Amino acid sequence: MDIKALMKQAQKMQEKIQKEIAELKVEASAGGGMVTVAMGGNHELLSVRIAPEVVKSQDVEMLEDLVRAAVNEANRKIEQAMTEKVGALRVPGL
Repeated sequence: MDIKALMKQAQKMQEKIQKEIAELKVEASAGGGMVTVAMGGNHELLSVRIAPEVVKSQDVEMLEDLVRAAVNEANRKIEQAMTEKVGALRVPGL
């Protein structure tokens, strides 16, 4: 078993995973779709959509709760995707 070759292969796999994570985009919603957020693999919040009826209700606390819930769900989805991608790493020979 050539350790240098294994290390090089592991590095290539790591770079591939990092690229996939950087390109990852997830959406999550709360309140039955009343608030929807999009988040990138780097946990950057890309967009927030708020249904007009939420704004009309003028319930600021509810809106804050919905935004927080949607962002937390998006973060959970990113973490799950990262875990799946890293878990898929298999270095032949190990």
